Amino acid sequence: MSTVHAMPFGAHCLGARGVRFRLWAPEMSSLVLVHSGADGASEYPMARSAEGWHEATLPHARAGDGYQYRLTDGLLVPDPASRYNPHDVHGPSVVVDPSAYEWQCAQWRGRPWSEAVVYELHVGTFTPEGSFDAARDRLPYLADLGVTAIELMPLADFPGRRNWGYDGVLLFAPDASYGTPEQLKALVDAAHALGMMVLLDVVYNHFGPDGNYLHAYCPQFFNPAHQTPWGAAINFDGPDARTIRDFFHHNALYWIEEYRFDGLRVDAIHAICDESRPWIIPEICEAVWAGPGRERHVHVVLENDRNQAHLLERNAQGQPLVATAQWNDDLHHAAHVMLSGETDGYYADFAQRPAEQFALALAQGFLYTGQPSPFRGGKPHGEPCAHLPLQAFVSYLQTHDQVGNRALGERIDALATPMLVQAARACVLMSPHTPMLFMGEEFGCTTPFQFFCDFSGDLAAAVAAGRRAEFGRFAAFADPAARARIPDPNDEETFMHSKLRWSDMDQAQHQQALAHTRRQLAVRREQLMPCWAAGCSSLDWSSENGLLQWTWQLRARDGQRSRLHLAANFGGIAARFPRPPGHEIYRLRPQTEAMPAGHIGLARGGVWASLDKAEE
Repeated sequence: MSTVHAMPFGAHCLGARGVRFRLWAPEMSSLVLVHSGADGASEYPMARSAEGWHEATLPHARAGDGYQYRLTDGLLVPDPASRYNPHDVHGPSVVVDPSAYEWQCAQWRGRPWSEAVVYELHVGTFTPEGSFDAARDRLPYLADLGVTAIELMPLADFPGRRNWGYDGVLLFAPDASYGTPEQLKALVDAAHALGMMVLLDVVYNHFGPDGNYLHAYCPQFFNPAHQTPWGAAINFDGPDARTIRDFFHHNALYWIEEYRFDGLRVDAIHAICDESRPWIIPEICEAVWAGPGRERHVHVVLENDRNQAHLLERNAQGQPLVATAQWNDDLHHAAHVMLSGETDGYYADFAQRPAEQFALALAQGFLYTGQPSPFRGGKPHGEPCAHLPLQAFVSYLQTHDQVGNRALGERIDALATPMLVQAARACVLMSPHTPMLFMGEEFGCTTPFQFFCDFSGDLAAAVAAGRRAEFGRFAAFADPAARARIPDPNDEETFMHSKLRWSDMDQAQHQQALAHTRRQLAVRREQLMPCWAAGCSSLDWSSENGLLQWTWQLRARDGQRSRLHLAANFGGIAARFPRPPGHEIYRLRPQTEAMPAGHIGLARGGVWASLDKAEE
């Protein structure tokens, strides 16, 4: 089976009839197609429609040919809908025939979200080789660990050889530094064969600062009425917005249909400027849900700083009305303050009773549900969320953002007491939330993940200077000498230092951390997932002297109800509590001394869980 997503723009293979090339460039009175094939390079004038579409069909063009567009001032630009740009963002695009790839796992139907255990990874730093093929070779390890969904950081073609991915400018072209489109498809195919979903992080709130030529021939793509840190916002609500909105609709569907991704993580939707109705995000989600081939499970996950719970609402059948889930930074921030003691920046909102806030976040999801946020100047923040299913919250102890946006890129395992980090991780992995691990976290990785890019000239200097100035407001970097130690994002060593050290797993402490993670995910898979397949709700929680306890009610598909009891000790001394009902399913660092009858004792960093059948 092959898959193709038909688009009204870009290069479209017509079989024996050649290739159709189409570009929306309303500012151009004429365009020239520069084509490079087996017979060398030739130029062809393109026909222009009244709406600003330029089109040419070349009967002799084939997959693998190069092409660019020549503007009226002579500037050569790549195709903004390029499927492949092997010579980077300023070079020619290459015609790709997506029907050439034959899917080996064609019967894959995805997995329900209740089974999601997400593993976020950056292709360039996940392996020494930093390629799609090398990541594919590691998939059996992830499947054996208990991961059911890998989430790839953005792949859209970015300038240079290394980048987090959030500076992409060719949104349909997987960056060639990682491999070819066919190699990316093979990665997705191999994950499906192992029973794992693959999610892709996409960026619809801005283009990167280098290699975006849309301003030159299509200024309508941007709306100067909305200004952002990246300049004029993408035009989702001004004149000609319908064409721009369609561009992003097709991008979302392209990854789902042509690459068979199981879902999208949409970056920073709070940074999207759109005053129209319907808003672009619900519109994209509706297109994703309604597209062809949706007999398989497909998911949309949001990053949204506004805690807009209404975007996570369900219908009467429990299906998402807009999005499947959202990254839960509130839980991360409470956990980070509890484990590290840091209260700078946005952590100030979580400085009071962080253990209690961590407990509440696991019980209900968001912490800020409309109350004033000191970090935001006392403005109300968030919306009530207690009615939402807990699986609508993707919860974690670290992400690329929360590690990489630190000045030195330290992970929580390098900042806090390991036994407490492992206890917090156990709470997340065995809770009804959708858990996410950041690559290497499963073995307590302490490799930094730093901010890196590959700009040049004045832009490179400005990015490096801006990075250091950004941290000048923090006490630890108030001194210029301290700021000078912040790594230069453009230095290749910054990128190399961010690569996972897989050899760390040979060390005893990392083997132990991996064993803990593997055991917790086994408990989740074997004992908990079947019990909450039809939903779950929070019944009770408490926090006293660092001892946190939760009880959730779970519903299986056969109607059976269960209760999950979880306790964790983050206090300074051992703790004891009455034993909850049910059979024990997990224990970590139990107190070894004799306990009164009917009690459980936990040493510092201890975790205990039980499961019991609820009374009908």
